[in-house]
Amino acid sequence: MAYKSIGDYGVIGDLHTVALVGKDGSIDWCCFPRFDSPSLFGALLDDQRGGRFRIAPLDDGKRQQLYLPETNVLLTRFLHHDGVAELTDFMPIECDEPGVRPKRHQIIRILSVVRGKIRFRLECRPAFNFGRDAHRVTVHPQGARFQSSSMAVGLVSPVPLTTVNGGAEAEFTLAAGQRISFFLEHMEADSAEDLLAAPQAAEAAFHDTVHFWRKWLAQCRYVGRWREMVQRSALTLKLLTYAPSGAIVAAPTTSLPEAIGGVRNWDYRYTWIRDAAFTLYALLRLGFSKEAGRFMQWLEARCHDLNADGSLQVLYGIDGRRLGSEEVLLDWDGYMGSKPVRVGNGAANQRQLDMYGALMDAAYLYNKHGSPISYDSWVGLSRLLEYVCANWDQPDEGIWEVRGGPRQFVFSKVMCWVALDRGIRLADKRGFPADRAKWTDVRDRIYREVMSRGWNRELASFVQEYDGKALDASALVMPLVFFLSPTDPRMNTTLDRVQSRLVSDALVFRYLPEEAAPDGLSGEEGTFTLCSFWLVEALTRAGRLEEARLMFEKILSYANHLGLYAEELSLTGEHLGNFPQAFAHIGLISAAYNLDRALGSHRATVS
Repeated sequence: MAYKSIGDYGVIGDLHTVALVGKDGSIDWCCFPRFDSPSLFGALLDDQRGGRFRIAPLDDGKRQQLYLPETNVLLTRFLHHDGVAELTDFMPIECDEPGVRPKRHQIIRILSVVRGKIRFRLECRPAFNFGRDAHRVTVHPQGARFQSSSMAVGLVSPVPLTTVNGGAEAEFTLAAGQRISFFLEHMEADSAEDLLAAPQAAEAAFHDTVHFWRKWLAQCRYVGRWREMVQRSALTLKLLTYAPSGAIVAAPTTSLPEAIGGVRNWDYRYTWIRDAAFTLYALLRLGFSKEAGRFMQWLEARCHDLNADGSLQVLYGIDGRRLGSEEVLLDWDGYMGSKPVRVGNGAANQRQLDMYGALMDAAYLYNKHGSPISYDSWVGLSRLLEYVCANWDQPDEGIWEVRGGPRQFVFSKVMCWVALDRGIRLADKRGFPADRAKWTDVRDRIYREVMSRGWNRELASFVQEYDGKALDASALVMPLVFFLSPTDPRMNTTLDRVQSRLVSDALVFRYLPEEAAPDGLSGEEGTFTLCSFWLVEALTRAGRLEEARLMFEKILSYANHLGLYAEELSLTGEHLGNFPQAFAHIGLISAAYNLDRALGSHRATVS
């Protein structure tokens, strides 16, 4: 089978893992039982070796996908020459409480024919542990069991199955009004239940799942102009949340390329400290205080697990574990031949100083809009601020995690300023003990140095690194974190330079590799979705509302058919990079919230 476009997928999940379901009814990516587990279905990254679970008509027709309103229940419609069929995919939510593991993980697929009579083909071909573990398949009257050395899954099927090359297959016909259900199940190792025991009724599970998502979304306070897109982004963030710890993965996939055939392929199935402030801001603005609190607890726990030098690791496993080395699956072809396919992320051991600003901003926001932080949390944060004071002037790999060696990135310095600024504000607000004199002195030194060495007078713009000439979209964050006034002349000219050099029809490049210092990687990349939303918000705060609104509407038009975004977009609108990306949806929420508020205030003023 040919590879589908990255944007041709919908996502379902159970707050422990997700599955990517293509428009053709094929589950081409799923890691069981957790986001960071080895893949069970991985055809997304190797069409031959990866494995898939597909249910679809025997021959092609038109296909459509939609989510049931206000849910993560996915409906795939087959508009076939013999009739119309619907495939409803979802994963039941057993538990949304910290520290609790469900005993059962399920993917439920309900197939029905609306009109006519259609012949279908089912193919379930798991590939355990990224296809590296052999398995055996046994067929039973109620379905099939797949057993490897480390895991077993069962497929409960109402139609007879046959074994073919390590998979289970079937062909069957359904007529109008007929409706059947398939259950793919994984049990915890200590479960005494039979994988093929009669499961709960599919209809009851369906109604329970719909109810869960609608009840959860009812907490959303956003009622502005872009309600549907904001709600879809909120639902996506919830899908990417690991319920036992509250951590949110950057994306549920690994190694989807930033350019087809390229090497910029990374594993995003982990949680980055940097994402903290942006994530908490989005959750708190929408009214999801429970999720914000859970994520804050996860962050606080990391502050008590420092490296020997007092630093934090850049990213962690969803359960808080430290990551090991990065591994390459040498035998896998990669998406459309894009190698390497990576497991793990070597950026975990980089120095990225900007993340301390993100973490302190998160703590400040949560203390202000969520719940007061504890003294013990403050002690941990204070240690990190001492690390910032001692290391802010060191080169690092920066927000974009370059692999060409550390440099003096302007964004990293700005976020070190944010770390100290928020620490001082938090200490003053709560009366916490702090070395205010030292923190203030270092904060002010950073500010003066950024304004001197991060500003290029010839370009009339802030640049990527000290004394450099390359533009970088991360400069758009300066007014968002209150480093500069959004109407400061230096910020306005920076906005103009970014728009003239890094923007193509509302799509924003992070930087231009040919102009910046080498980032240690060959090949090209697409535009970075988050940066487009940053630009909208920077224009909004600068009062340039017409520009901001037109740009925002254009970016929304680049979402896939379900309102989802990958990490990047090509200049032809193709989705690139890992999918869906939490950061992109966080940026959408923030831009929509602030633009809607600004437009409302503007309308009230002119009327």
